[in-house]
Amino acid sequence: MKYFFFALLFFLQLHGQITAYKITPDNTLHVTKQKIKILDAKILHFETKKRIPFHEISDLVYENGVVYFVSDQGYLYKFFINIRKNKISSLQYLDAYVLKNKKGKKLKKKKRDAEGLALCKDRLLVSFERKQRVVWYSKNGLKIKKIKIHKDLQNKNNYASKNKGLEAVTCNDKYGVVTAPESPLKNADPQYKTLYSKEHLFKFMADGSIVALEFFDEDSVLVLLRDFNYLTRRRMSSLIKVQLNNCNAKYICKSEVLAKLDSSNGWKLDNFEGLTRVEANKYLMVSDDNENIFQKTLLVLFEIMP
Repeated sequence: MKYFFFALLFFLQLHGQITAYKITPDNTLHVTKQKIKILDAKILHFETKKRIPFHEISDLVYENGVVYFVSDQGYLYKFFINIRKNKISSLQYLDAYVLKNKKGKKLKKKKRDAEGLALCKDRLLVSFERKQRVVWYSKNGLKIKKIKIHKDLQNKNNYASKNKGLEAVTCNDKYGVVTAPESPLKNADPQYKTLYSKEHLFKFMADGSIVALEFFDEDSVLVLLRDFNYLTRRRMSSLIKVQLNNCNAKYICKSEVLAKLDSSNGWKLDNFEGLTRVEANKYLMVSDDNENIFQKTLLVLFEIMP
């Protein structure tokens, strides 16, 4: 049986496909108490294209039937996606790119750790965990320019560790670029998570580590967080809405927990790291397989309930 499993996995990786997956627990109580509704979930298996492997997906963006994924190995992927009757009916792999500098050269290893992805003004924004920065890129992975970030984020020594950098990024016309480190900075109050625009910061209370951001409306940001217990192997994914226009003098903003998915309650989770809006209150969420044969790249379609 073990050899059959590995043979099947190898076949899927060679040929590429999407496979149905049940993420919800059997106990409906843990489903109905959430303020989101899971519409569909798929396991993604895609072949190497242009010598670029499809793995370690850290974020995604959606635009008019096209999805871009970014990998923390410094790769960018482009797909057509067909969502029909609240189901992910197909994904067509169009192209794969290597993130490159202005001279068209592949990023050096320490500079490839792309974690956050956003789409603004027809360009891509990528945030990096190591060598912490936020950069404009073209849709084929060529660097346009680095942007200026909040002063607290400019010193690498301020981060909790070299692997706790700028995990997430989003943007809109009112607030500009908003980014966040995975963990609070060394000099920050650890009980709060903090989002940063160029000039301002926004704090809220939450458990876990920030992994993705997406604007919900003009003044509210959806924050995806994860938590993992290495001893018990328990996973948690939380979705919190933070109101950037409703903060006190200490920059603490009003927030609301929309979902808290806990593997100990039967949720079949993986390492969710990416979030993007599809339409109205519908979103896609993706997981990072860590290039581990025992983990999966999951793509989940869900709706935020009114």
